[in-house]
Amino acid sequence: MTNNTEQTLKELESRLANTQDDVRSTQAAKRHAKGFNTARENVEKLCSGNLFREYGQLAVAAQRQRRDYEELQTETAADGVITGISPINNEFIALGNKAKVSSHDTVIIVNDYSVLAGTQGYFHHLKLDRMIEIALKKQLPIIMLTEGGGGRPGDTDISTINSGLQCTTFGRWAGLIGKVPRIAVNNGYCFAGNAALFGAADITIATTSSFIGMAGPAMIEGGGLGKFSPTDIGPIDVQAKNGVVDIVAENENHAIEIATNCLSFFQGHHTNWSAPEDDALDDVLPDDRRFVYDMHKVISGIVDKNSFIEIAKQYGTAIIQGFARIEGKPIGVIASNCKVLGGAIDVDAAKKLNRFMKLCDQFAIPILSLCDTPGFMVGPEHEKNGAVRYLSELFATGANLSIDFVAVAIRKCYGLGAQAMLSGSISSPSYMLSWPTGEFGAMGLEGAIKLGFKKELEKQTEPAMRQALFDKLLAQQYQKGKALEVATVLEIDAVIEPRNTRKIVLAALN
Repeated sequence: MTNNTEQTLKELESRLANTQDDVRSTQAAKRHAKGFNTARENVEKLCSGNLFREYGQLAVAAQRQRRDYEELQTETAADGVITGISPINNEFIALGNKAKVSSHDTVIIVNDYSVLAGTQGYFHHLKLDRMIEIALKKQLPIIMLTEGGGGRPGDTDISTINSGLQCTTFGRWAGLIGKVPRIAVNNGYCFAGNAALFGAADITIATTSSFIGMAGPAMIEGGGLGKFSPTDIGPIDVQAKNGVVDIVAENENHAIEIATNCLSFFQGHHTNWSAPEDDALDDVLPDDRRFVYDMHKVISGIVDKNSFIEIAKQYGTAIIQGFARIEGKPIGVIASNCKVLGGAIDVDAAKKLNRFMKLCDQFAIPILSLCDTPGFMVGPEHEKNGAVRYLSELFATGANLSIDFVAVAIRKCYGLGAQAMLSGSISSPSYMLSWPTGEFGAMGLEGAIKLGFKKELEKQTEPAMRQALFDKLLAQQYQKGKALEVATVLEIDAVIEPRNTRKIVLAALN
């Protein structure tokens, strides 16, 4: 080896070391003082010991005209974003589905807040564009950690006339919808451009220490809208309830664990699974049909143990939705929540349900629907929220699904809301099932009696007699709409014992 070669290798070693936490110890200490990981520690946790093939490690901020070059190598290491590829979830058997996620390789993008507050500079964006291009070409999923303050005005090594609007990152990132799965994870401050990337992802995960907004304090003040602390902008309790954040994590480590778990549903089957107890569904429903119950117990009695991960738990809570597995195979689950609005679908629930069903369809994940709804939520207040537009969109989504869709009526299956839960109508699912407790009708039984037999009820002037007539008519309507009766006219395919739901659903989805 010549002296020139040795010198070149030493220079390489030194330059690479400048990007690492050992050399950047001051920045690492600041992160640890906050209880946060460094960007490179997060990369290591995502890779779980697998080789990380880094792209653009030697980049620095485009500020050589105003700062010392050697200083830039450590102070602006990798220009504030670590990008590369590594296998994740090697234990899953590849699906080979229409999303073509046929390997475990995953694009990893980790914004580095220790570099200029994680802001997006010129080379930073070039690195993002490069990884988006690679992900699209090789059909690789992406996990992106988005912490950062948005656009960076201090880069000088570019044209003196530059609006910044030529940036293609945001359009390219959004252009991946339906092509590769994209999971965004945030911890800490996430403003402006960083927030735009976070919000456009397929699944969004954020820690309890997150503050997420389309503008940070400086931009808000610059727009004449007042002075705010960063912690005033988009705290997690706000962003989880309005649907911006799909899953709330305790900290970065927990968020990474959730992200890799979510990714696995797009990657393939798992061979390590446990079935629920045989009698798990025997007693989930109360004897009185008017009483509420916990739909989560129904879900856990059907899917593999500990496999259900709920999406948008704090938003649109009349619907429960998320990913799960049956015998290791991924499915999407949508379910009515009778504890909220009696299971009626309101605007927020419709918005999140629309988005989730589209996501499952885009990546060939079959859906299991557990229906117990009196219909759509109605009334003047809900119309102010655009009920006609957003509730109706559920039919457009359901009509265009290309995946297997199996539905089970647990109890109430009424009106337009039930049809939306069934991907359009009672005949739309590939297999329409019901428990014996299923009830079917164009609207809730009580409302149907009051509306359809109004004159008869009004003739009964005595309250007791009126109630007796109402109860009689209700019993008659209930008998007509029972699952066992509806099955005789072939409106549903089968009535099943609750404890057989898992094996029947599995067979239908196979």
